[in-house]
Amino acid sequence: MDDRGLGRDVAGAEAAHRRLLDLLDAKSGHVDGAAPSRLPSWTIGHVLTHLARNADSMTRVLEASERGEVVDRYEDGVAGRDRDIEAGHTRPAAELVADVRGSIERLEHTWSVHTRWDGRSGEADGRTIPVADLPGLRWREVDVHAVDLGLGYEPADWPADFVRLQLRDMEMRWNARRPMGLTGLPAEALAVEPATRLAWLFGRVELDGLAPASIF
Repeated sequence: MDDRGLGRDVAGAEAAHRRLLDLLDAKSGHVDGAAPSRLPSWTIGHVLTHLARNADSMTRVLEASERGEVVDRYEDGVAGRDRDIEAGHTRPAAELVADVRGSIERLEHTWSVHTRWDGRSGEADGRTIPVADLPGLRWREVDVHAVDLGLGYEPADWPADFVRLQLRDMEMRWNARRPMGLTGLPAEALAVEPATRLAWLFGRVELDGLAPASIF
């Protein structure tokens, strides 16, 4: 990734952070961590804990990259990630929100001073990816999971540049999973607004005649 793309993704992730924190601040005193989120079997506490640990996982990798090391984002991979979420999701709402805020501050500071963007990150699925991809992944995590909270932030609120960039990526993923000659989104998906189409590709909404795509 070139410096322009990296700068775009860092700025996009930081703007998503501001939107998330503004949303939580606006709901101050009314966030119930035990309430169900829009994700099956996950409460709001699960989503907020995941967002905090996701930020810390990226901080961990970037700090290692700065030392010239490659580490896994989550100790013990998927099992470690899930264990941390389960351990943290029942905390009081104020603690959940403070955790999200603190993890964001740590991550933004870390990438503001990071110099070794040519490093690698060990992902939970066993792959390694460039650390330069992490800000874009963080942007997606925050804007999608902000919708999952069910606190008033909706796909229609996603910024146009987020929708444009993510649609390009998600449509490529859709096509890659289709049999040869059957690529291209269904007509029902192409008929809706881009943000709704993206939400469908993320598995967040149903369209008439179509089950959620569930790619993300």
